[in-house]
Amino acid sequence: MTTRLRALLALALATAFAAPLQADNYAFGFNPRSGDAWIDAQLGDVNVFARGNLDGYVDEVVVSTGAPSYLVRELVSERGWAPGDVWYACLIARELGRPCTYVVDAYEREARGRGRGWGALAQELGIRPGSAEFHALKGGVGQSKGRMKATGNGRGNDNGRGNDKGRGNGNGRDG
Repeated sequence: MTTRLRALLALALATAFAAPLQADNYAFGFNPRSGDAWIDAQLGDVNVFARGNLDGYVDEVVVSTGAPSYLVRELVSERGWAPGDVWYACLIARELGRPCTYVVDAYEREARGRGRGWGALAQELGIRPGSAEFHALKGGVGQSKGRMKATGNGRGNDNGRGNDKGRGNGNGRDG
């Protein structure tokens, strides 16, 4: 085999394996710091689900938050956001009545590079721990959790029925 052919083969293999490795980087050391251990665990499950079912994940975020699918895909695939972070940003935006890009921009500007988590940002945006808005947000996490619950195969454990009741006490808004 010639040196040039070996170099092309090595480049092809590196390209083939680089994208999946980059997509899984968010799984290691993921710590959303929402201020609620249950929410943090659910966001970790979303990361696992999305790894095995990106299309299903994007559809769920779009349906449950109203975020545009191009934005959800761009954040995960091109900008290196963990799927749980994208979903939570869009849930916060839905609760605030703002577009998802509003919360994404605020997170990138105020929290991401400074090691601050979602709990601090949500408070800055007006969602206080224990408030009706917080419980509505937590209810939004519970709403989709059944459909995005991580299992060994990454496809959820309820066959798409989404029959989990969640744990939030608020009156989440449809959106």
